[in-house]
Amino acid sequence: MSLEQALDYIAIGDRIRKHRELSRMTQEQLSESCSLSTGYIGHLERGTRSPSLETLAKISQVLHVSLDNLVFGEAEISNNMIKILALTLEDKNPEKVKVFLKTVCALADNIDEI
Repeated sequence: MSLEQALDYIAIGDRIRKHRELSRMTQEQLSESCSLSTGYIGHLERGTRSPSLETLAKISQVLHVSLDNLVFGEAEISNNMIKILALTLEDKNPEKVKVFLKTVCALADNIDEI
């Protein structure tokens, strides 16, 4: 089996869409940042086109996600969780975010006892 046959382009497209949305970007914004057409981004997200390595590298740089993660999935789960948390909290009340983070840290310190 060749590598191309082993790659799941629908899953790759789903990951591109997920990270684009986490980055709060539209398909148009991603396409402009990567010098690709909006239609092509749509095809990639649906898994109906097979992106080149160069295209995947551009997308991974713009979305601040590893190329490995885009192609193969949650290889860097802790980095993704931190990114998701940061994006979720970025427009929240700073004082409430501090309380939330202190709570999370306290829970993490005692995670083996939970």
